[in-house]
Amino acid sequence: MRLSDLPTGSEAVVVKILGHGAFRKRVMEMGFVKGRKVKVLLQAPLKDPIKYSILGYEVSLRRSEAHEIEVDPVDMKPQQQETADTNKDTPYCDAKTETCVINVALIGNPNCGKTSLFNIASGAQEHVGNYSGVTVDSKTGHFDYRGYRFNIVDLPGTYSLTSYSPEELYVRKYLQDETPDVIINVVDSSNLERNLYLATELIDMDRSMVIALNMYDELRASHAELDYKALGKMIGVPMVPIVAKTGEGVDELFDAVIDVFEDKHEAVRHIHVYLGSEIEKMLRQLIDAIKENGGVTQHVSPRYLAIKLLEGDKQSEQEVLASDGGQKIIDLRDQLVKDYTDHHNDDDDIESVIAAEKYGFIDGALAETFKSPEKDSMTTTRIIDAFVTNKLFGFPIFFAIMFFIFWATFAIGQYPMDWIDDGVAWLSKMVNRWMPEGVLKDMIADGIIGGVGGVIVFLPNILILYFCISFMEDSGYMARAAFIMDKVMHKIGLHGKSFIPLVMGFGCNVPAIMSARAIESRSSRLITIMINPFMSCSARLPIYVLLIGTFFSEHPTIVFMGLYILGILVAMVTARLLRKFYFKKDETPFVMELPPYRIPTFKASMRHTWAKGEQYLKKMGGIILVASIIVWALNYFPIHDDANYVAETEAISPNDSYLEMAGKVINPVMEPLGFHWRASVAALAGVPAKEIVVSTLGVLYTNDEAVTDQKLGARLEAPNPVTGKPDFTTASALSFLVFILLYCPCIATVTAIAKETHHWGYAAFSVVYNTVVAWILGFIVYQIAILL
Repeated sequence: MRLSDLPTGSEAVVVKILGHGAFRKRVMEMGFVKGRKVKVLLQAPLKDPIKYSILGYEVSLRRSEAHEIEVDPVDMKPQQQETADTNKDTPYCDAKTETCVINVALIGNPNCGKTSLFNIASGAQEHVGNYSGVTVDSKTGHFDYRGYRFNIVDLPGTYSLTSYSPEELYVRKYLQDETPDVIINVVDSSNLERNLYLATELIDMDRSMVIALNMYDELRASHAELDYKALGKMIGVPMVPIVAKTGEGVDELFDAVIDVFEDKHEAVRHIHVYLGSEIEKMLRQLIDAIKENGGVTQHVSPRYLAIKLLEGDKQSEQEVLASDGGQKIIDLRDQLVKDYTDHHNDDDDIESVIAAEKYGFIDGALAETFKSPEKDSMTTTRIIDAFVTNKLFGFPIFFAIMFFIFWATFAIGQYPMDWIDDGVAWLSKMVNRWMPEGVLKDMIADGIIGGVGGVIVFLPNILILYFCISFMEDSGYMARAAFIMDKVMHKIGLHGKSFIPLVMGFGCNVPAIMSARAIESRSSRLITIMINPFMSCSARLPIYVLLIGTFFSEHPTIVFMGLYILGILVAMVTARLLRKFYFKKDETPFVMELPPYRIPTFKASMRHTWAKGEQYLKKMGGIILVASIIVWALNYFPIHDDANYVAETEAISPNDSYLEMAGKVINPVMEPLGFHWRASVAALAGVPAKEIVVSTLGVLYTNDEAVTDQKLGARLEAPNPVTGKPDFTTASALSFLVFILLYCPCIATVTAIAKETHHWGYAAFSVVYNTVVAWILGFIVYQIAILL
């Protein structure tokens, strides 16, 4: 807990100081160090400041300052206190006390393996993708090791700590507000020079840090040599080689974290990355001014803040201006920058000079500790890229891969789907045979089994689709797909980086929309979010498999792929319209890392696939089950005697069920698309979640005793006992598929749009626009299908 939360008269032991700069130094000098006992004496009449007793004297702190001191309210016995003071070299701690909690933040470039380390350390099952922008928010976990409780946070991937992208802002804000005890800077060992730039900024922040040299097996395989111990001592940060995907070196990494936390690691020392004589003189003046102010250095080091001010960082300017006397610091910065630019060419701007000096620092350190292989032979990555990014083969390979994914989803998934379908049919027969007649039997057989069973049969197709997408992400091919699609995306006002969230939308639109945060340009990010719902998510997959397998069994893959292509085309047209009529033209440079190809581990791919399958099954027992029962009840009630029952017509009858009444009310709007009232109800039911469409059809067509076949597909193409014609024809089924593909997103996606755009107007536009487009194209498709 925080010292500010401690009740008057109680005692506690200091755990750690969370503040920074002058504040941290001052309170530590006053005796607020780890293991010292502090007592709350009294509070001022207005509850602020608070008087404390420590080391035999009294001191007052403002409540805001006391909040930056973490304490353990558990009273320590004299023997325990003595042990804490004298046994400082003991590597074991009792995790039951807060004194042994270590808060760790994982920071690193995109695609450096942070999430792999997070997964293996905390036991979590977060997805790991071999391209930029997978982690779009922080993930937290915890584990116990050597008696310490580690609270570990996986932060978004970032190349630096400027305020350029949402990820960089998020990481910076976290480091300033949360003040983790130790930072683990995860570095890709195969690309040290680029990855260590972020380390220089963390050094500027003067934070406790350990560098994890991930993918060290690739560095060894390349026959390169790195004296990481010497390099660590040189830059004052311990370095530990690890292979996160296998767990190699992870124990040694957290041993180093403990040593750094306990101030016992021999490599730790504070250094400054020298930025040249002129920049250093400017920094000295700014640092002195910042220290005199005092109010802006509580959470960040003066040197780091001064560097950011010279770089023209807007976020840092706002933080300084928010403090008393901040304008004087900004005026001094402006004068220093003006004096510098007056004596240099425009090409020598301060930001580029600082970056060059930092890379020079990295080059100098690596020159003494790193030996690259003698021969730079063509790697496997270059050989593969020679084909998959080739202007002649790139697009055919991409479309061939997508065609294979769709074929595998439908063709291979058909076998286990039939097995599950037969099992559901058998279960329904058993219920009908053995349960006594009544409402309960009808609800279980028609509502639960008919609804949930109608959806669960498509689990194999979902798993196959997710496995293929996961493999593309983990292997590194997804970044190449973005590379080859950049020019196409540019034509519609976006760039290649927008392609990744769109492909992710084939899995689920919600995380795909969230991943658009990786796009720096606000207008491009908003357009990507708005068109993402046109990407056919896996929730629509059961509907496709059901109707395509029933009405288009001769050419399922072509129809299947055609739906996905139609969604992409509509998204492209929409993006072009949004760019032309609403958003200003925004030329964002396409800067994106192309990571080396890596063979995904079968375990990682299966873990990701099963995680999605687990979510699907949870939906079955949650929203799908509840929705199926509600739809069944609305279709079952009110109950009428057979003698008074009026045969089904298109006109509303007092003997209709509640659901039939609702369906006939909205059906005039949907009838031009070839919809029967049952199809209209199913589409309406799919607004909360698209899987409910199939469960609704399962409920509506299960209690039809005129059809003896238990399979839903057979019931859909069977003649209606009243009209003598099937409710679904080939033309109406195709129109229904197009409408389901394009109409309003599910509730979760609408909420994600509002959250990511920070405006409910965009979400409302998506609902209305998508539904209108779906109706128009559904009508056109139906009319053309009738003619053909």
